[in-house]
Amino acid sequence: MQRAPLCWREETSPGMMTAPQVAVVNQEFAHKVFGSVDKAIGRYYKTDKGAPVQVVGVTVDGKYTTLTESPRPAVFLPFLQSSTTDTWLVVRSNRDPQQLTGQLDKALHGLDAGLPLAINTWHKQLDSALFPSRAATIALGVLGGIGAMLAVTGIFGMAAYSVSKQLRELGIRIALGAQRKEVLQAALGRAFRLLAFGSTAGLLLGIAATRVLSSIVYQATPRDPLVLAGVVLTMLLGLLATWIPARRALATDPLMLLREE
Repeated sequence: MQRAPLCWREETSPGMMTAPQVAVVNQEFAHKVFGSVDKAIGRYYKTDKGAPVQVVGVTVDGKYTTLTESPRPAVFLPFLQSSTTDTWLVVRSNRDPQQLTGQLDKALHGLDAGLPLAINTWHKQLDSALFPSRAATIALGVLGGIGAMLAVTGIFGMAAYSVSKQLRELGIRIALGAQRKEVLQAALGRAFRLLAFGSTAGLLLGIAATRVLSSIVYQATPRDPLVLAGVVLTMLLGLLATWIPARRALATDPLMLLREE
């Protein structure tokens, strides 16, 4: 994209001060005040002081305070018709940001050497806006990982204890010629049921907490494929944790099980 020439005005034109006030509004403003975008163009609204302002354009909705805010009405006024102590100059370019920053600084200070100036790149501004969300994401990820490890450890301990309490029964079943499938069902049926119930309840509660999660982490949702893949992986780890004690019990000689009991 080509660089646009930089223009600067230190004084407000008298013609602009006497001209009718105009504004560009966003889509949310157009829908709430005028009913639709098409009806907003050319219409008037009044300011708090009762001055009429004509809508000359409609722009898309944006994020004006935080990345998680809901769409809200916004009005954009011409620079020469609004008094403000702060001025933001937005420059879009495909050139190197460091080189462009130096040229902008030189051009603006060439107009006014005493002009207070702060230049930020898009990436720096975005990093500042995303820092709370990223920190929350890392914290939630660490806590989620610890919770998954504790859950898998608890499932393993419960399955090992359940199998240890049924060693005599399992030995008798194996000695009588029970199939491996039947032995596994007897040893791990309760653990599998608890695992399925807990996973289903956790998934439903996670979906119900969508609004809470999205208010903390930007664009986060439990219906995200990555989140669902993590849930499935955790369930598979739980199944593995229940399988290991049963596998050890099946690999043991039934005579030794009965002798130990």
